[in-house]
Amino acid sequence: MLNAVGRDIPEEVLKETGKTVFQGSKRLNGAEYKKASVPSHARIGGSGSKVEENLTEVLQKCNAHDGMTISFHHHFREGDLVAMQVMHAIHDLGLKDIRISASSLSKAQDDLVPMIEDGTVSGIETSGVRGKIGDAISRGALQGIAILRSHGGRVRAIESGETKIDIAFIGAPSCDAYGNCRGVGGKSNCGVLSYAAIDAEYAEYVVVLTDTLVPFPNFPADINMTNVDFVVKVEQIGNPDLIATGAARPVKDRRKLMMAESAAELIASLPYFQEGFTFQTGIGGAAIATAACLADKMREKNIRMGFGAGGMSKQMCDLLDEGLVSCLLDTQDFDIPAIENLISNPKHFSITTKEYADPFCKGAVVNKLDFVILGTLEADLHFNCNVVVSSEGELMGAQGGHPDTACGAKCTIVITPLLQGRIPTIRDEVTTVTTPGEDVDAIVTDYGIAINPKRTDLLSAVQGTKLPIKTIEELRDIAYAMAGAPAKLPYEERVVALIEARDGSVMDVVRKRKAL
Repeated sequence: MLNAVGRDIPEEVLKETGKTVFQGSKRLNGAEYKKASVPSHARIGGSGSKVEENLTEVLQKCNAHDGMTISFHHHFREGDLVAMQVMHAIHDLGLKDIRISASSLSKAQDDLVPMIEDGTVSGIETSGVRGKIGDAISRGALQGIAILRSHGGRVRAIESGETKIDIAFIGAPSCDAYGNCRGVGGKSNCGVLSYAAIDAEYAEYVVVLTDTLVPFPNFPADINMTNVDFVVKVEQIGNPDLIATGAARPVKDRRKLMMAESAAELIASLPYFQEGFTFQTGIGGAAIATAACLADKMREKNIRMGFGAGGMSKQMCDLLDEGLVSCLLDTQDFDIPAIENLISNPKHFSITTKEYADPFCKGAVVNKLDFVILGTLEADLHFNCNVVVSSEGELMGAQGGHPDTACGAKCTIVITPLLQGRIPTIRDEVTTVTTPGEDVDAIVTDYGIAINPKRTDLLSAVQGTKLPIKTIEELRDIAYAMAGAPAKLPYEERVVALIEARDGSVMDVVRKRKAL
């Protein structure tokens, strides 16, 4: 069945999952829905301590069983040590058919692959998969169909009861004996615990793992004692030095810096760029660098940003310290300077992922954005973007907040080089649609800028500027002239992953790669 972005979704997949095809980003605006009712466990009296000796005992007290769903957050990114400590304990108990609901998975969880292959793990719901897990899913090693959601879409799925979490495991840099935990205050600080908030609210059991126990009360708590069942002290929960890895590394490449400068020039030419404008930058190096380039434009025009939102890096924190932005609304920290700024600056606020991007709540921060700067692996002639599947057909990225911010912001700007190696990024069709073109307003490349023809207001605003405006077809033609048109990838019929839209409908499917 064809959906709104022209993708043919197999009927058998819709029947198996109970889902519908994507019919537009704002189709369910105003729709009524019910929040899930979840079981919980009363604690009347007691010792005043929830600390347990080891994970195995806690798993037994939480009624760990075959077929259960467990969850993790990814605030430590590639430095995470919590997920695998838990999974090794589950594996040692001989439990099977486990479903993992994670805010994202990375190389830090590469050791999950043998557990996927032996049936310990049969299902995965996540924002993204990188490293060996992405390869395993792409070649069909996972028994079930993986579901890839945006950060906001994950909140919706949990809150609606579509995803029922039996046990949430939350790595917390500091925690007291009664379960009040924070993303700072310990030896392994990660900053905020935004992704874990929805898990703590809706999981039947909540287990906090910490390497720093502190005196009660550990306030202000990111995760409150009222939602925590057990606390386990472990040797180490994560390595903060590995937070700034991969796409979160600072950019030094001259080409990416040039694109960041072009994006800042584009922003400065648009009517939304005025006193109090609101802004978010994505995780890609060029996107992060845009914040620093934008600072010069703000100084020239003598204006301040109303707020900066989303994942935070040193560049955004520098704007706050200089007084160029009124406050930061933080859902994730991409480097240690951002974590330190969260601790030291009272205008650097932590918000939950629900507050940030839940499509079904009564008002998320993404809806207040004027500009968002995002990256992409591919974009097509309809401005659809792919941030999850490589041009070779392998799962290797994450939706993150890409579809959430693109839908919410008044102006969504995507930055990508025209070629990745020798592969065109601007093409007739993307390998997989993760963010629909209806939500993308401009694409900035190293060979020019394309503005979505539906945004006639933006096209009018850039008339008379020195910006290198081109049509998306012209950018495609330049890419093809340099590297040739990309060949169609060979796939088998089997669907190994769903790309879910924010509202829970199916944006696209990922099929098993054919062995070459």
